[in-house]
Amino acid sequence: MGIAKCVAVGRKIRAGRHEIYFTEAGSGPVVLLLHGGGPGASGLSNYSRNIDVLAQRFRVIVPDLPGYGQSSKNIDQSDPFGDLGRAVGGLLDELGVDSAHMVGNSYGGAAALRLAMDRPEKVDRMVLMGPGGVGTTRVLPTKGLQALLAYYGKSGPSREKMARFIRTYLVADGDAVPDDVIEERYHATLDPEVTANPPLRRPSGLFALRTMWRMDFTRDPRLRRVEHPTLVIWGTEDKINRPEGGPMLAGAMPCCDLYLAANIGHWVQWECADLFNTLTASFLAADS
Repeated sequence: MGIAKCVAVGRKIRAGRHEIYFTEAGSGPVVLLLHGGGPGASGLSNYSRNIDVLAQRFRVIVPDLPGYGQSSKNIDQSDPFGDLGRAVGGLLDELGVDSAHMVGNSYGGAAALRLAMDRPEKVDRMVLMGPGGVGTTRVLPTKGLQALLAYYGKSGPSREKMARFIRTYLVADGDAVPDDVIEERYHATLDPEVTANPPLRRPSGLFALRTMWRMDFTRDPRLRRVEHPTLVIWGTEDKINRPEGGPMLAGAMPCCDLYLAANIGHWVQWECADLFNTLTASFLAADS
């Protein structure tokens, strides 16, 4: 699969309490690609099939979110999505970008939504793919989410765990995922700092319930006031975040379109890249 061809050399920048590593490519309206929260995730690995295409029309900025890749690892576990939103907004501030389009998968979709709530002026349009935090406290976690949260537990990271997680839960067709994707993600999970302090895990302790409710956007009254034009793309075979979240968002947000991708799993931008690239480029360019 490989890394996107036109990505420039990455660099780090201080954004509040985090150091954020990012790369960028292309020119035009700014688009941030915010990756998911699975073990071993990073900006480039999650969007390897999308960056080249989108960079033909946009200035594409691809950060490693806090806790992942080459960015700083310590996440505020009392308010994870708020911490992510502050980091993304801070990155835009440091780059001198007044506002940008947000493209967010899962964890990254939650970061985009939280930024739109906390600092709406920083967000133009949003494309959200199976975003986290949609009705998560109203039903039991999916088997896929449980596998994600349990990856670092017990015996710790392993190639077998990674292969099972990606091929069983991230995509609908596990046979389509090449071995090099498994290897890349697995080796990224061996960072001792991440192993000792996983960025995405089940809240625990005295404030666990408060944290879980804070991470469920359907319990936040501000969701109905998020007026940014938004396209939600959700795979009908998503085993991490339930596809029922799509209609929830479409029913709550004033300017939200919903596209259900048939026979596609959680990794929409990878598994049906051509469809995703076409929908995203067209939607983000609508006001151009």
